[in-house]
Amino acid sequence: MKIAITRQISPAINQCELTHIAREPIDYERACAQHKQYEDALRSLGMEVISLGAEPDLPDSVFVEDVALVLDECAIMLNPGASSRRPEVVSVEKALAPYREIFHIQPPGTVDGGDILIVGKTVYVGISSRSTEDAIRQMKTILEPSNLKVTSSYQVRAVRVTGCLHLKSAVTQVGEDTLLIHPEWVSKDDFPDMNFIEVDPSEPYAANAVLVDDTIIYPSSFPKTQAKLEEAGIRMIIVDADELAKAEGAVTCCSLIFKA
Repeated sequence: MKIAITRQISPAINQCELTHIAREPIDYERACAQHKQYEDALRSLGMEVISLGAEPDLPDSVFVEDVALVLDECAIMLNPGASSRRPEVVSVEKALAPYREIFHIQPPGTVDGGDILIVGKTVYVGISSRSTEDAIRQMKTILEPSNLKVTSSYQVRAVRVTGCLHLKSAVTQVGEDTLLIHPEWVSKDDFPDMNFIEVDPSEPYAANAVLVDDTIIYPSSFPKTQAKLEEAGIRMIIVDADELAKAEGAVTCCSLIFKA
């Protein structure tokens, strides 16, 4: 059984943090309807969805991925790069505590979950405006086998990101050995032994997908890149996600998925 932790959208979503895009009005009701469609997609893939209540004073709190990294062996509560988002950690930690041993990234290190891509036992962490090398050093220490009481270790690799908010704005996993990538924002050389599908150049934000087993949840806004994925034989569930995209969010941002 897999669990997906989500959170309902804050009524204050229009006061969200923005870095790389201009502010546009977000239709709250439409965003909520799209978020429900997303949660239904998770359920259709066999997951138990734990939907946390909205946080009226935390505009970005629907993006639960940014405050935690959940692995089979532990959960790491992150220290988000935007100070306004740090109170989001508390309720997500409470939701994760029954399932995992909890570790914490301590200040001054900062890291958003959107900058963390897990491929097998490799943890790629984007160096971005939100995530720092100090946090990466802490993550390496936490994930040492002696701390986790396991024999197989994780490799933590720093990746430079330019032109976008997070690493997973530029690259996500869409198959066992396949990444969907925008090569102008992140280098293929940082991901050895992987195959790549490039986003259509007219759709720069199309590199974000949620992989669950052999299926991805993918936004409807990028038909040209969707056609490339279909040609590559990638199984997809298509959802509408354009309202939360105005908050610089994407489909990976809205859930924390892990094995129960």
